Amino acid sequence: MNRTLRIGETSKPQLLADLRAAGVQLNAAAEELFADERFTTAPTRSLVEVATLSVASLTEGKGATFATLLELAAARDLFPCPLELAAHFRLQYLDQPEGAMGHAPSQHRAPPGSITVASAPLDDADETPKGFYLRRIEGVPWLRGYRSWPGHVWSPDDVLAFARTS
Repeated sequence: MNRTLRIGETSKPQLLADLRAAGVQLNAAAEELFADERFTTAPTRSLVEVATLSVASLTEGKGATFATLLELAAARDLFPCPLELAAHFRLQYLDQPEGAMGHAPSQHRAPPGSITVASAPLDDADETPKGFYLRRIEGVPWLRGYRSWPGHVWSPDDVLAFARTS
């Protein structure tokens, strides 16, 4: 799926207020990211073309680490998104389909039906959330933060969103 998103020109407090007004739920890791002073928003509005694709489509069906996924994406002119893009994506994609029902809660992997927004982490510390993913659970849109470590191997079924260069 490709889509063009409007980002920028919204302060972090306003972005958070917009998410809450739209009924978007955040988990504790997402709240941590919003509270971090290193998470900034762009002062001017811009359009970003976003491509979402499975890990399998980047790796010929295999899993891979985030660093490897970034290299493979760059070869296709796809790059990490600004961290704020995830919040704008959530607001502009409120009708995201539900994830697969009946699956046990996922741990140490992206939940079925989620879209992880590929973005540069704020730092390398394991305790710092690395970014956001979008998910819809029982009709409720979520913007969830996640933690990961550099050696984590993303599943071929995981879906990531990258910024596309023109």
